[in-house]
Amino acid sequence: MKAKRHAKILEIIRNNSVNTQEELLKLLNESGFGVTQATVSRDIKELRLIKTLDSNGNYHYSTVQQESEDISSKFHTIFADTVTNIDYAGNIVVVKCLPGMAMAACAAMDALRRPNMVGTISGDDTFICIMRDENNSIDLVSELKRMVRS
Repeated sequence: MKAKRHAKILEIIRNNSVNTQEELLKLLNESGFGVTQATVSRDIKELRLIKTLDSNGNYHYSTVQQESEDISSKFHTIFADTVTNIDYAGNIVVVKCLPGMAMAACAAMDALRRPNMVGTISGDDTFICIMRDENNSIDLVSELKRMVRS
């Protein structure tokens, strides 16, 4: 029963903008799942649901995976529109951007939480990514250059 309820919750939040636990409780009850507020609260925790901000400025439940896909999509858009050059020196990747755009591109890069990236530093038109080693830098440069070309 729990697995079916979890599947229904994921379906509900994928197809509806659910802002509160009360809304989710109501939608579950309407779908034939007689649950309590406490059960919904536990389900939200077990499913690791998060609240994200939509384009209208409202928060709604989503999965971490949905959030990652949104961040990835935004990153690709920001990156393709703002980056002018990408290079590396050792474990440091240098990304040149249009004036005033490096902070946005760098913030988008940070949101991706790449495992081999130690950190980033941004200026006005340039940001750097400090990677664990040179091989990680080479991989990142190749990936970023593909994004800029597409």
